[in-house]
Amino acid sequence: MVKLEPIETQDRLYVRVARRIENLVSSGEVGAGDKLPSERDLAEMLQVSRPSIREAMIALEVSGVIEVRTGSGIYVADQSRRLSSRVADEGIGPFEILEMRLLIEPETCALAAERISDDQLEQLRKIYNEMGRTNGTSEVEAFDSQFHNLIAEASENTAIARTLSWLWLLRDQSELSRGFHRLIIEEGVYPVLDEHTAIFKALEARNPDEARKAMREHLEAATASAAQHFLN
Repeated sequence: MVKLEPIETQDRLYVRVARRIENLVSSGEVGAGDKLPSERDLAEMLQVSRPSIREAMIALEVSGVIEVRTGSGIYVADQSRRLSSRVADEGIGPFEILEMRLLIEPETCALAAERISDDQLEQLRKIYNEMGRTNGTSEVEAFDSQFHNLIAEASENTAIARTLSWLWLLRDQSELSRGFHRLIIEEGVYPVLDEHTAIFKALEARNPDEARKAMREHLEAATASAAQHFLN
């Protein structure tokens, strides 16, 4: 039975969590093929949030310490195949970025519903149509980014537009976020067209309440879909 002491929250939390588990592996307390406790159990043992556990698992998976078998659990990997010698701070994780987007984008979408111009709506329609054309392929990713950034621009709030543009840039610059994104793409997880349809229709109707609701539901679904990677 793996025993872990609670984490003291000082440095970036996911790194501390990841290194605690990495030390169990390097000390031989757990070995290749051993199954680790579930996300929920790890969060309780270490007294941290489940999103922090997810970020730590991403860092460990990307560096080759563990392997996540979706639907089965989290297992210690063969350490002879490790990609790096030590788990490092690889930047801001995808769940932190999604959490930030969830705080900002629903209200941004509501503003956009009130302020979007006819020209912007037509641009959004073209991007949405391209999402439909490339749905279920890696090509849809670029149009997804364009879709969300145009909505931010339509809010007519430069601070919001630049913040959301930075979050998309951060997703591509952070090794942790980029690594996880590669993993879920390999599993066939892409932006869901139906959720973007609801957002587009709400903006087309210039309905702030429906736009806010559609964007919130989309981001909550995206977070839940990403979290499925770690479910036993």
